[in-house]
Amino acid sequence: MEKLVIPEQNIINAICVHFGRKFNTTPEEVEVELIFDDEVGFSAEAYINNQQHNLSTLDIIESLRQTMREFLNLDPITTGIELVFDEEEGIIAIVS
Repeated sequence: MEKLVIPEQNIINAICVHFGRKFNTTPEEVEVELIFDDEVGFSAEAYINNQQHNLSTLDIIESLRQTMREFLNLDPITTGIELVFDEEEGIIAIVS
């Protein structure tokens, strides 16, 4: 399989859909900010139902896996996902 690059906005969209379902709200009601720190790695802050939630790298990957299964018709178990910080594109995911 060729490598697929998922841009930052699509990662945010995946989190909004996943956590919208998890908290029984619409994706439009979920606000997400992706974060990269050299020492800590990847994380995100999500505002859901007016409450702040700190999301781990695993939460981000879980959201991407759900999107891959539902919208891209890819097997999320056998597909590798790597989060990468790119100076120009921001946080992207490489799927292989």
